[in-house]
Amino acid sequence: MQLNANAYVATDTPARYISRLCKHFAHKIPVSFDEQQGRIEFDSGLALLQVEADGLRLSVQSASSEGLESLKKVVSSHFERVAWQAELSLDWQ
Repeated sequence: MQLNANAYVATDTPARYISRLCKHFAHKIPVSFDEQQGRIEFDSGLALLQVEADGLRLSVQSASSEGLESLKKVVSSHFERVAWQAELSLDWQ
């Protein structure tokens, strides 16, 4: 069974954050992305990024609650680092 969490960020430049986040992780783990979506493959699960009308949707998926919590922390901390100029943060649902 897959556990999921989602976060949404209102931004005029979602493609920029997809690119920055995916390029950051690409040095260590499998990543694929374009201007509309991104996929980051962690040992504990998957992070998906998707452009939406007014921003960026981030989703994390894991088989365990521990893995899901870990992914939420890792993706949040790195996203906040690449989005520091806009002071964006993630609120997971």
